[in-house]
Amino acid sequence: MDNKTTLRRNAKDIRKTLDIVNISTKIRENLAAHSFYKNSKNIMIFYPTKYEVNLLDLVENSGKNFFLPRVNGLELEVCDFSNGAELKKSEFNIFEPTSNSVSPSVLDLVIVPALMADKRGYRLGYGGGFYDRFLAKYGKSFQSIVVIPECLFVEELPIDNYDQKVDDVVLG
Repeated sequence: MDNKTTLRRNAKDIRKTLDIVNISTKIRENLAAHSFYKNSKNIMIFYPTKYEVNLLDLVENSGKNFFLPRVNGLELEVCDFSNGAELKKSEFNIFEPTSNSVSPSVLDLVIVPALMADKRGYRLGYGGGFYDRFLAKYGKSFQSIVVIPECLFVEELPIDNYDQKVDDVVLG
């Protein structure tokens, strides 16, 4: 089995070849039909980078409250992402909200970014451990889902003892 560094590099290369606009549309449709999503009022999504699944269209006219993560040291904070929320680029070159953080306990659903995911519910992230720490600390109070292109969904990924499983994977 390839190590995580090799898998990350390969996944990033594969993503550059994908029609991420159409994949994102399919994933948004599949996610909107999912019971976790339908039954959730407060949802944390992520602001996409160039080759990531884009969920931002979900925010419009959904009747749901959306939140974005913000990195603070080694932790993720949960910040309101209502229409018109001010964003700024972080040290990781990702847009983050400038709004005050709220308690993660308000969340019903967290949509977790990933480079790859496996059938057991493990994900391959970017290597910083932010979401694994967040899920380990707060994950019992909400549902968690990874959204990912189908070609990056695999049988089994290598895992370490700090890796956290998600509740489900939505493909596109």
